[in-house]
Amino acid sequence: MKISALTFLRNVTSLFSLLHIIQYKVESLIRSRVTVSVLDVKMGHALLGVLGLFLLNTLLYGHAEDPRPVITVSPSWLSAGASVTLNCSVKDPSAGWRFYWYKTVPEPSGNFFYRHEQLPGSSSGTEQDSYIVHGQTHTARYGCRAERGDPVYSTYDSEPKFVWSADIPSSASLTVSPDRAQHFTSDSVSLSCEGNSTDWRVMRSSPEGRYWAPCSTWGTMNGSTCHINTDRTSDAVYWCESRSGESTNAVNITVQDGDMILLSPARPVTEGHSVSLSCKLRSQTFDSIVFFYHNEKVIQNDSRWELNISAVSKSDEGFYKCQHSGRESAQSWMSVQVIPAVSRPDSSSFPVLLIVGLVCGIVLVIPLLVLFCYRASKDSGFFRPVQSESTNADRADYKNGHYSPLLQAQ
Repeated sequence: MKISALTFLRNVTSLFSLLHIIQYKVESLIRSRVTVSVLDVKMGHALLGVLGLFLLNTLLYGHAEDPRPVITVSPSWLSAGASVTLNCSVKDPSAGWRFYWYKTVPEPSGNFFYRHEQLPGSSSGTEQDSYIVHGQTHTARYGCRAERGDPVYSTYDSEPKFVWSADIPSSASLTVSPDRAQHFTSDSVSLSCEGNSTDWRVMRSSPEGRYWAPCSTWGTMNGSTCHINTDRTSDAVYWCESRSGESTNAVNITVQDGDMILLSPARPVTEGHSVSLSCKLRSQTFDSIVFFYHNEKVIQNDSRWELNISAVSKSDEGFYKCQHSGRESAQSWMSVQVIPAVSRPDSSSFPVLLIVGLVCGIVLVIPLLVLFCYRASKDSGFFRPVQSESTNADRADYKNGHYSPLLQAQ
């Protein structure tokens, strides 16, 4: 993208002004030293030269079109096993682009380097600018790039985009202590990775997912537990990550410097279990009506500062917040984890199944009993036919050819 002559002159003027300021700072630093060597002067001039080239490149091309595509994901928070739709948009959406899709996974070396892992069916690119990931079960980062033309013009890789999963996998999980999604500033919070591996590390990202880093850069890591000070942190998403690329459930933690927070579980609530949400003031007690909201709808308004749900269902999933005397807490998402149903008969159909089973049993058992009795009686001679005393003689007559079919009664 070309820039006008006026813009170029304005940028050059700004460049020289900035270089003059930098030169003044460097010379002041050199004069402040007791001894100044030729090497110091050369290093200072070399530094000015590098900075000048960098700034000139920025001023000349800083307004140029960014060739990096933008990836969007929907939904950004999902239930385990749900599908995720990825979209890759470029500055020039004309025909001819082929899109390549990947997810970023940690390098096994454990040095916090990441590599691209191509998604199935995208090694040769796709003509569509969208891609559907089926059956995702854990937190993942996705990216894309595009190519077209002959010779091939390739864009840069997009900034990775997170898809968060709050459901707890079987391999490992992230636990929060105290177990709640909102915390006051100055609270002490611990995050622990629990699982069958020793190479888990606690990760943190901004809610929009643009920046992420391990606990060692923003907290104190002790074994598999990360300790954070909420005075020096802000709202963020936390999860555990292994060197093999596995991820645990993600937890969205909100830090409040106000007077009121909502105490809600940081991890998903199992369907059918009970849960209690409560409103907490930093230093006061409740003296009037407390309002509880579910997805911006009032579901309780009385003097109780607790909201109790005896048997959680999927319909209870959503955003919650509380309000008291004009003050309002931040809202937190409560996730409900559904346990796969075990195949079992419906209680209403149980009598019918019982009757059918009894009838089938009787129909099968009676013939078996009759057959058993018949065979037993046959073996004991109970049904043996009566023979006359002349049987032997009759047999002899039969052999001699004098057989009479009529027997004379004795």
